[in-house]
Amino acid sequence: MDTNTRNYLTVTAGYWAFTITDGAIRMLVVLYFHLLGFSPFEVAMLFLFYEVFGIVTNLVGGWLGARIGLNLTMHIGMGLQVVALAMLTVPDAWLTVAYVMLAQALSGIAKDLNKMSAKASVKTLVGAGGESRLFKYVAILTGSKNALKGAGFFVGALLLELIGFRGALAVLAGMLLVVLIVTAIVLPTGVGRMASKPKFTQVFSNTPAINWLSAARFFLFGARDVWFVVGLPVFLVAVLEWSYTQVGSFMALWVIGYGLVQAAAPQLLRLSRGRDRGARVSGPGGRSARIWALALLVMPVGIALALGQDWSPSLVLIVGLILFGVFFAINSALHSYLILAYSDFEKVSLNVGFYYMANAGGRLAGTVLSGLVYQTQGLEGCLWWSAGFVLAAFLLSWRLPEVEQTTPATVGS
Repeated sequence: MDTNTRNYLTVTAGYWAFTITDGAIRMLVVLYFHLLGFSPFEVAMLFLFYEVFGIVTNLVGGWLGARIGLNLTMHIGMGLQVVALAMLTVPDAWLTVAYVMLAQALSGIAKDLNKMSAKASVKTLVGAGGESRLFKYVAILTGSKNALKGAGFFVGALLLELIGFRGALAVLAGMLLVVLIVTAIVLPTGVGRMASKPKFTQVFSNTPAINWLSAARFFLFGARDVWFVVGLPVFLVAVLEWSYTQVGSFMALWVIGYGLVQAAAPQLLRLSRGRDRGARVSGPGGRSARIWALALLVMPVGIALALGQDWSPSLVLIVGLILFGVFFAINSALHSYLILAYSDFEKVSLNVGFYYMANAGGRLAGTVLSGLVYQTQGLEGCLWWSAGFVLAAFLLSWRLPEVEQTTPATVGS
């Protein structure tokens, strides 16, 4: 096994472990604070700083990674997540909205430092001239991450029932601390660090394709979270009267399936070999993004209309979520590939940070709206907002170019 492959596998393993804790803590907070009597909007507000600081972290994190190395930013993220988990183990009397928001702020910083570091590392480890391999590696990393985030949903709900809120948090913090120590020993220093120290003003992209893609990403993830983060789990518990384990298991299976589809996106689209042999276009581009965004638009519209009929809401949501997950996964995989394909090697961490800043902004908008719209308009209202966000992503994708084959070049550390 060569060094780059070993480092890629180490980064992926660390990302997997972190992702399980990220999914688990989200499920724990949603279910436990709903149990404590928080309203849907109040539960959504607990994640406000998580998403706000995610925006800031992605903006600054790419610049920081370019200066100190991506492996170091990844380990800083893991350390902050351990602290965030430990903060929530205090007695219920301490768990005020402000305190939980602070703990979630640390978790948001941790998550986006970890994600930015792992995603940007792939571009460095793959090398130039390998767009089809890049698409495959990104799809595997992103898809497996989402599958394990789904597993985290299940782990969080199961631990909540088996050992309680604080016991679950302690187990997760201990696991992640062990992973932090192991990866810190194994990974080399300096991965992704630029030879010349970038100025902070360079965090803002001046590449039109990256700016349009980032804007589309904002609305794509807002479209998911506007009904998935708060509206759906609260609806399942409060209206359909599902147990915590049932809710956690259902959402876990959805995210796992979504991750598997995302990992298989290159094969599903048959794009790893290129659409046109001999042409300079080497992989999916703007046209693919538009086609799949339009296909995704049909899903929330269809689910909202079906919920208005005299049909079983459980059946509608199960079937609808499966279909939504398939199309959303392909859209997300395409975006995750395109941000790396549009970036050059020197600025990859800066561009990925800027792009995930937009991603975090979309999650923030979706999370806040999920609680607010569900409380005022119900789950159907959340779905119509989701459709509007997908439509915006589709329209913004009209400005995305195709991807051209790059000339192989030596990649520095």
